[in-house]
Amino acid sequence: CIRLYQQREDSEWVLTDVLEGIHTRTVRTVEFAPLCTTYSILASASFDGTVAIWEYTGRQDRLLKESPAEEDWECTAQLEGHDNEVKCVTWNSTSTLLATCGRDKTVWIWECALPGQIVGNDSDWECLAVLHGHEGDVKCVQFAPSHQQWGDGDEILLSCGYDGKICIWAEDAGEWYCASALQEKTTPTITMWSLALAPGGVRLMSGLGDGTIQIYKAYSSEEKRQLSDCEEGSNGMWKCVGRLPHAHQGEVYSVAYAPSKAGHGRWASCGADGVLQVYREAMTSTSDAPKFSLESAATSPEQQSEWNHVTWHPYNGSILATAGDDGAVRIWKYGQ
Repeated sequence: CIRLYQQREDSEWVLTDVLEGIHTRTVRTVEFAPLCTTYSILASASFDGTVAIWEYTGRQDRLLKESPAEEDWECTAQLEGHDNEVKCVTWNSTSTLLATCGRDKTVWIWECALPGQIVGNDSDWECLAVLHGHEGDVKCVQFAPSHQQWGDGDEILLSCGYDGKICIWAEDAGEWYCASALQEKTTPTITMWSLALAPGGVRLMSGLGDGTIQIYKAYSSEEKRQLSDCEEGSNGMWKCVGRLPHAHQGEVYSVAYAPSKAGHGRWASCGADGVLQVYREAMTSTSDAPKFSLESAATSPEQQSEWNHVTWHPYNGSILATAGDDGAVRIWKYGQ
């Protein structure tokens, strides 16, 4: 099931809704559509091989309910196509496209066929592309600005997975294709679990299976001509510009950049070691040679377990949430 929580004025977090009856196996990822400021559209990806689109149909101005009421949410579409487990789902910045990836080694891009809408029934959704480029499970997908450097679309799509590489997918005349692939010689076969895009869309973090966190920078076509090891072509280029080896003792399952309000260059990570870490970019850092220092670290006092995901509050840079194998969602107050 999917559980939705809301923060009350007294700062207490209260369970408001439980969404169930659609997915038949584990729900791996959920994400609200970014343009819905009322958080009224939600997509969920499940190990049952489907993606569900949920719409909030209750009153937008309602007060917190005393008990969950599933009837306030309706599953308007269930997207099928993946052969098995769907590992990740994400919206683009305008909430017009949805990307999914899974154990079947593919990346799917979906669009709602209703003009100006992002909610429709099953027949209103169209699969625009099924992308093949990975040699194993695809763990994560993330849209990013194209900065007019890849194809003719406003955004590109990044994907990573079991094969340890990042595929960069671009759109040209309505067709999606693999514009480039990144794979470091030092970590050629290590699973890449997670991606996180920095505000502004020119820096990327990835979390690896050996505890390493890698940092990438997006170069324009003009900038890359100044690099001695640049690839040929008129496209821009993503390049690994930094590494934090052994940032965690085990897999780095999740990395997340803080919102701009959180301060200069902060980001968080968590993983198999059950540790939440917050890093800050050093004042001596440059875009081509970033430097970071560990600012804070926390573990659960109750139980040591793997933590699968970390995210920042979208408007409050001092609040983070983690989810772990022990079934608990923890809300953290981060003091700067």
